[in-house]
Amino acid sequence: MQRLVAPIKNYEWGSRSVLARLQGRAWPTEQPEAELWLGAHASAPARLADGPASDLLELITAAPQRALGPEVLARFGAKLPFLLKLLAAERPLSLQAHPSPEQARAGYAREQAEGLELSSPRRCYKDESHKPEILCALTPFEALAGFREPREALELLTALRVTALEPSLAPLRAAPTAAGLAESLRALLLTPAVERAGLVRAAVEAARELRSSAPHRLVARLGELYPGDIGVIVSVLLEQRSLSPGQALYLPAGVLHAYLEGAGVELMASSDNVLRGGLSAKHVDAPELLRVLNFDASQPVAVDTETVGPELVYLTPAPEFRLSRVRLEGGPAHALAPRGPELWLVVEGEATLGAPSGQRLHLSAGHGAFTAAAEAPLTVEGVGVAFRATVGDAALRSRGEA
Repeated sequence: MQRLVAPIKNYEWGSRSVLARLQGRAWPTEQPEAELWLGAHASAPARLADGPASDLLELITAAPQRALGPEVLARFGAKLPFLLKLLAAERPLSLQAHPSPEQARAGYAREQAEGLELSSPRRCYKDESHKPEILCALTPFEALAGFREPREALELLTALRVTALEPSLAPLRAAPTAAGLAESLRALLLTPAVERAGLVRAAVEAARELRSSAPHRLVARLGELYPGDIGVIVSVLLEQRSLSPGQALYLPAGVLHAYLEGAGVELMASSDNVLRGGLSAKHVDAPELLRVLNFDASQPVAVDTETVGPELVYLTPAPEFRLSRVRLEGGPAHALAPRGPELWLVVEGEATLGAPSGQRLHLSAGHGAFTAAAEAPLTVEGVGVAFRATVGDAALRSRGEA
């Protein structure tokens, strides 16, 4: 078992207090702190607090069978198939979607052939993996995810009474269906640069007059944060979703979404592939985003849960990962069924992990650990709340272990 030192991403939309307060550091911080990464992705592997390697990627690469176990190694190769994050959004993130496995491989190969450096800000595909993800709210959390019913979207945009919007709305007005919505979205995202600022400004001014509706209030807010960004108008096409602490949202490939505000635990396939369409100062590639969107199955998957011992398990179809929340209330240690390599993150109080070797690892809030498959089965005890990340049930079933 290895205690991890997680890198923190200082994106502009992050909070200057959430992560610091959770870890017991001074706040407000000098820079916004947006994401804490616990994983072995090459772009930001977690460092080991102590141990035989400098970071988790190096540890797994040096001894993949011990770290991952033979079954996970055979299924996913010599890499940790999931990436755990703690996210703190003080302002909206980019409008984005993630590719399917086939799209990721093709996009990565294409950008490699073009000679784009992996560090290039114009790079969309940093690896060959898809990126399904689940977000579990720690605080009240607001998000845009999946498309509205087309007729509702049309009514909301029509209510703005912006004449310059009519050419973009024409396909949706002619066919208020998923196909019509797709064409109107295409028209909006591909609006010529010289026309965008005026179009967005007109929509924002109109939305300020219609603040009785949540979608129009959001347009007014986004317009202040991202003036001239076409994503401000596109937000009306998406469903607004409010999560209470403990609720989760699952986003498969091709779902257009944007996290708006709140703190949460995110678990995903280990990838950094993001196609952006707006609400960001980062590289936006609208044609590529349109290429990966799935308009026939664009709604987020509702996340059911089940209780397994001390764990509340969030059920998703992803073979790469399984997320569970573990509430500890003192008392005897809980024995946990082995599930290969694991990442742990404590979000409240403290937890102590125990291995058959007798090793014990104490974790406080805001800190995490990696446990190798060879260390299973684990026990956990303490007083607090922790999240456990492992491979998904689909992966276990394929090995005949579930």
